[in-house]
Amino acid sequence: MFFYLPDLLPYCDAVMSLFLCHKMLSIPLVGCALLGGCRGDTPRETAPSTASSRLPHPTEVGVRIVPGSERAGEVAAQVRDETERARQAGRMLVVYVGASWCEPCRRFHEAAQSKLLDSAFPEVTFLEFDFDRDEPRLRAAGYVSNLLPLFALPRADGHASRAIVQGSIKGDGAVANLTPRLRNLLEKRQP
Repeated sequence: MFFYLPDLLPYCDAVMSLFLCHKMLSIPLVGCALLGGCRGDTPRETAPSTASSRLPHPTEVGVRIVPGSERAGEVAAQVRDETERARQAGRMLVVYVGASWCEPCRRFHEAAQSKLLDSAFPEVTFLEFDFDRDEPRLRAAGYVSNLLPLFALPRADGHASRAIVQGSIKGDGAVANLTPRLRNLLEKRQP
């Protein structure tokens, strides 16, 4: 039997918590008390990002999807405006390009709308564009890709940076495939 690693990622935390909890239970009660007790949730220590530490405290927690304007106009200018709004709210902006015919795009959008991604991306605002409707405008701002969905970190001028995630697998594992890749992308965010 073969397992595709990204499909297993959602289960890793639960397995690790059970493993650590089991090990702690074998420690004498005094040791367990000294370690703070055996709790099912294990605290995660992550290195603070210098970029995110400069953001004000978010006024709203959880994924936000902001639709890109359908009006003709420069995408880069809209990205700059939304980046500033996100910054003022203590959030990060990611440009997201999808399409109605793209299965991984639909699955990601549905997961975000259903609040299933709020814990993974509590301070992220996705500025969403439709590839079919906005392709020429996106191309002018550098938001191009061979695969969809496309997630890109914008530069200060609103154009696409080289920090992107593109494509995903089809089926139930699409969101599980995208989540760790998006986390890695967010770590590349420059101040």
